[in-house]
Amino acid sequence: MPNHSEVTSRVASEANAQYSPRLCNDDLAPTRDQNWSWYNIFSFWMSDVHSMGGYVVAASFFTLGLASWQVLLCLLVGICIVQLCANLVAKPSQMAGVPYAVISRQAFGVFGANIPAIIRGLIAFAWYGIQTYLAANALMLVLLKFFPTLSSMTQSSWLGLSQLGWCCFGVMWLLQAMVFWHGMNAIKRFIDVAGPAVYVVMVALAGWIVYKTGFDGISFTLASKQLSTGEQTWQMITATALVVSYFSGPLLNFGDFSRYGKSMGEIRRGNRWGLPFNFLLFSIVTVVIVSGTQSLFGRMITDPIETVSMVGNDVAVAIGLLTMIIATIGINIVANFVSPAFDFSNCSPQKISFRTGGMIAAVGSVLLTPWNLFQSPELIHYTLDVLGSFIGPLFGILVADFYLIKRSNVYVDDLFDDTPKGRYWYRGGFNPKAIAALLPSVGICLVISFIPSLHAVANFSWFIGVALGAGCYRWLARADREESVAAYRATVAVQKD
Repeated sequence: MPNHSEVTSRVASEANAQYSPRLCNDDLAPTRDQNWSWYNIFSFWMSDVHSMGGYVVAASFFTLGLASWQVLLCLLVGICIVQLCANLVAKPSQMAGVPYAVISRQAFGVFGANIPAIIRGLIAFAWYGIQTYLAANALMLVLLKFFPTLSSMTQSSWLGLSQLGWCCFGVMWLLQAMVFWHGMNAIKRFIDVAGPAVYVVMVALAGWIVYKTGFDGISFTLASKQLSTGEQTWQMITATALVVSYFSGPLLNFGDFSRYGKSMGEIRRGNRWGLPFNFLLFSIVTVVIVSGTQSLFGRMITDPIETVSMVGNDVAVAIGLLTMIIATIGINIVANFVSPAFDFSNCSPQKISFRTGGMIAAVGSVLLTPWNLFQSPELIHYTLDVLGSFIGPLFGILVADFYLIKRSNVYVDDLFDDTPKGRYWYRGGFNPKAIAALLPSVGICLVISFIPSLHAVANFSWFIGVALGAGCYRWLARADREESVAAYRATVAVQKD
């Protein structure tokens, strides 16, 4: 077994004072409050799963022409892969009590870690704006439902958004900023409520659908097209890959949350209940609703907001839409607010705090005008594919370095040491081997994304990136592993003596 004694528990203020100010602030330093239980981790995944995006993804799999058991098998296999990867990426951050940006210093160097931090921050940057826009749309539906006279504010637009649209976007932007500004404890309390609240609405909506259509109106195979055995197999493999790709963003920076876990046992338990169990239950409820809309309205509706808006009772519509808004706020904060907060803070710890880093992303999301990006499917496809092509290699390098090269050891003090004596100094604070592994891995994924003939393969970019990043880095850093193994054996020998 790896020697975990290298993980120091010296996280008192006097120890933090010895850390380089170029690498440390109160938000990046090893946390002293590892008090998240399995339920908090479970709620984190509930907030990720119970979103409009998660609803659409789960619903779309039932339109591929597969039998219900095939779709559920794809969802189960895909989410189990996510669970396994979440456990892998959680361990180093939980051991050291530091976020993803800091633990990346192990592989990329104390300054080289700014490369993966900025990449992940930019990905969250784009998604944050898009999710805020989607939540603003839901709010606008509520307002127009109860105050039809506001429709006059939708006639003109500025920078691609109507007057009412700007008001709704501003409200959602402010609400998310207020939750975030109160820190991680407030975020923890918020997601503890947001995820279960959506379940209540989803189950109620499914019950209303079944009441209106009867059980005969529910079909777990929503497509009429017939597929050959080969086509079914390919669709199942593709659907499994899409599940993993959908969660690849929050999966990469899961360390931002696992750092607060009481133990790896609590985190594994939270991942087990929050991913396979929760995702399958959510998917079943989703297909009941989507299938029912086909029977009830004569067409399949995969947008949950549209479905809720068609419920006859105004109070039910308001409650349902407001809950969907809460769910979107939840996933946006955990997936796209916390990550850039730590990532940007990592670039200049003394000038950029956790709050400042998050607000940089929030302000940038407005300047990005995400509604224009979202209204062009081709543009958003290529933009996010390009950003997503970096996620797989970054994950592969992080995991390969921690488990294969460093043998599951973390030297916490060295993560904050900006002198050549530090273990993660490498060359001027950068690890050339990690950078050399990242560049070709990302390059190949980008080529796959932009060549139309390889469109079918693009769905597997995350897997390809993980394999290339991990493989290249493992080969380039093979000498480092030999040194690590020798040092480990020497330590064991000394302990035996």
